[in-house]
Amino acid sequence: MGIGELDREAHVPEGTGAAAAPRTLAEALRARGDEGLAALLRARPDLLSPVPNDLTQLATRAGTRGSVVRAVERLDRFALQTAEALAVAPDPAPYPVLLALLTGDDGDPEIEAALPGALALLREQALVWGEDERLKLVRTAREILAPSAQHPSPTGLGPTVAEATSGMSPGRVQEIIAAAGLPATHDPVSAVAALAGLFTDRDRMGALLDSASPEALGVLDRLVWGPPYGEVSANPAPPVRWLRDRGLLLPVSARTMVLPREVALHLRGGRAHRAPEPLPPELGVLREYRPQVVDSAAAGQAHVTLATVEELLKSWDRGGPQVLRAGGLAVRDLKRTAAALDVTEETAAFWLELCYGAGLLASDGEADERYAPTPAYDHWLDLPPAERWALLVTPWLTSTRTPGLVGGQDTKGRTLAALGPDLDRAPAPEVRHRVLELLATLPPGAAADPETLFARLRWERPLRGAAAAQAGDGKPGEDKHGDGRPDGRPDGRSDGRPAGATDLRSRLARWTLAEAELLGLTGRGALSGPARALLNLPLAEAASPADHGGGVEPSVAAGRAATLLAPLLPEAVDHVLLQADLTAVAPGPLRRPLADALAVLADVESKGGATVYRFTPGSVRRALDAGQTASDLHEFLKAHSRTPVPQPLAYLIDDVARRHGHLRVGAASAYVRCDDDAVLGEILADRRSAALGLRRIAPTVLAAQADPASLLDGLRSMGYAPAAESAEGDVLITRTDAYRTPARTAPVPVPDGPPAPDATLLGAAVRAIRAGDRAATAVRKEPAAAPAAAGTLPRTSAAETLATVQAAAMTGSAVWIGYVNAEGAASQRVIAPVRVEGGFVTGYDHTADEVRTYPLHRITGVAELADEQV
Repeated sequence: MGIGELDREAHVPEGTGAAAAPRTLAEALRARGDEGLAALLRARPDLLSPVPNDLTQLATRAGTRGSVVRAVERLDRFALQTAEALAVAPDPAPYPVLLALLTGDDGDPEIEAALPGALALLREQALVWGEDERLKLVRTAREILAPSAQHPSPTGLGPTVAEATSGMSPGRVQEIIAAAGLPATHDPVSAVAALAGLFTDRDRMGALLDSASPEALGVLDRLVWGPPYGEVSANPAPPVRWLRDRGLLLPVSARTMVLPREVALHLRGGRAHRAPEPLPPELGVLREYRPQVVDSAAAGQAHVTLATVEELLKSWDRGGPQVLRAGGLAVRDLKRTAAALDVTEETAAFWLELCYGAGLLASDGEADERYAPTPAYDHWLDLPPAERWALLVTPWLTSTRTPGLVGGQDTKGRTLAALGPDLDRAPAPEVRHRVLELLATLPPGAAADPETLFARLRWERPLRGAAAAQAGDGKPGEDKHGDGRPDGRPDGRSDGRPAGATDLRSRLARWTLAEAELLGLTGRGALSGPARALLNLPLAEAASPADHGGGVEPSVAAGRAATLLAPLLPEAVDHVLLQADLTAVAPGPLRRPLADALAVLADVESKGGATVYRFTPGSVRRALDAGQTASDLHEFLKAHSRTPVPQPLAYLIDDVARRHGHLRVGAASAYVRCDDDAVLGEILADRRSAALGLRRIAPTVLAAQADPASLLDGLRSMGYAPAAESAEGDVLITRTDAYRTPARTAPVPVPDGPPAPDATLLGAAVRAIRAGDRAATAVRKEPAAAPAAAGTLPRTSAAETLATVQAAAMTGSAVWIGYVNAEGAASQRVIAPVRVEGGFVTGYDHTADEVRTYPLHRITGVAELADEQV
């Protein structure tokens, strides 16, 4: 859409008032107040990149195809149906005509009540402009939404009689009107108008259809709600021939007929849509619980979340799996992670992506690239449990990473890997917020029926696939219609899958419900109190508006959510219950120092409400290798057990400690030394030591061909408990030092278009656009000596330019100048000079809304304004 169309005759002619009906979109925008312009820029932030120079440029940008497609895809279903009805209405369309297309002959009170709101939304977004007597849909929106053979409309309507007969011979048109009982005309234009008049006249059209056979009416019934096209044979059946002869079916090719729009509207009773949806679907309640039950269930799952994340990252403390060459985690590594966590692969992918999105997990960037926890993980471990939970769920809400896609395929048929580069989906944050906000509209403790929730989301964002495909930003294989029509099937035929089952938003909503339950944002399907605080929603127990979360910063909201969750989480305990079967039972989550020490001394046998640890010779030796002594372990167990230390456990510790360090291994390649030469002789005689290449070099020393680490492992596999020693002969303590990546930042979400502007940016943008528009529309007084052609920069000599700006500075008046900057870009501006000296003019630039200085040699010319307008 060009500037000429949008702002042709932009100025109000003399003799007309300010309230004259706008003739262009630019004039309609010019008539808005600042709040109206701010609402447009807020709803369509892409119009701000960059800030338009004036309202004409804003109108031009608002009519571009990409911007209109983005705006159309964000309409709710009824606003979209209203725009679709305008696309098949006459241009311009009076309000009663639009209302009739939506309500039909019988009327509909709900549509009549909802239509003004839908029309106001379309006007606000500059998709519709004009008064109610002359409603005009922006041309690009009409091109997108109007029905055509290539892109059928959801209305199911076909072309008008005039469009369908545009290539028809005049003789054939005369034959049709004669068969329809109309008088002959002298030109095809009047003949087509007569035929259209017949089809839009209810009485005459009814009489014509009364003369049709039941078979002919059956043909019309099959086409009336679309698609309006049908194939015919070279010798059509009599009913089809009867319809064709009277223009009720018109040919578009040798084998294809179409039902004209006027005929379809008559058969439909004037309704453009089969099922208008003026109101959003109601959310159904699946089950209701007491709010306390919901919060308790959610808190329990929040505790599981913290335990799972800690277990996952602790298992990768020494470095995790390798990064694939294309990025992401290998399938076998995902399977191992799922087995270690005892969850499905889909759930394991979610936990991995959760850690990655929170900045706790990343690749180390080395040549042999591996995944490992980040330094932020250590800081996260030091926080209270509720704050750790908030630091996990807050990034999840805003992340565009979509774990549900793991295991699927991209557009090139490649499998999508967990932690891979192709899992970002821009609508994910919006869908997550909206799903939780809809859950919040139900009474506290009520769980929503998922299918009604998905239906509500599809109503709010139908995501017309046709518009996306024409703009080239749709993703193959996704149903973006939102009504069950897969891409590539605009005729509404289904492939057997349930309606709405394959569109991205419905899948995102399903994943959101499952992930919110895993995270503890919901309990038994109902929204919890901490989740309400996290979303800045009013709390059920709020005593005053000040207690509501609306409008607070995300960090403050996260803090409020953590405060609400903290008393609901199970309290950490500082003791265990030792059993005679070499196990210890933790009756709750252990405090961190105790949990870390016990994880070294024992192996986790089972998890749940109470964690069971088992003591084995290997686990005790691991504690001794970490620098503990037998007396340290006995004291530790006595201090943290509510039951006496069982005798079998005490014997196990003493037995392992007695043999620990009896053998010493060092670097020779490697050697073994022992004060008891009989033990060394026993080792040499053992067949299992053959692979170590041992030989005696002294009564108490054996040399080995294996390296020290292999020698240690080999002797331990033979049942010994050797200790490593340094070159000085001291025992080496092998501590489990954690491996960390360099400092990493969490992945940045991929935005769905430009970010929403804040109030400061909106105010500045509106002022700049207003100032530029005043400068662009100011009436100029051209110099008598060299009148400038319309639309060109003023041209004056250097002396005339200097004299004019000096006079304007003395009188305080504004002038119109042409200016060429250092890059050679020409522009026109309205300035009020205040000082002229040194080859420069300084003045207030109304176009830029600020004081600027311009070199006189770059001013092409200057002209006075006809009257002061700035």
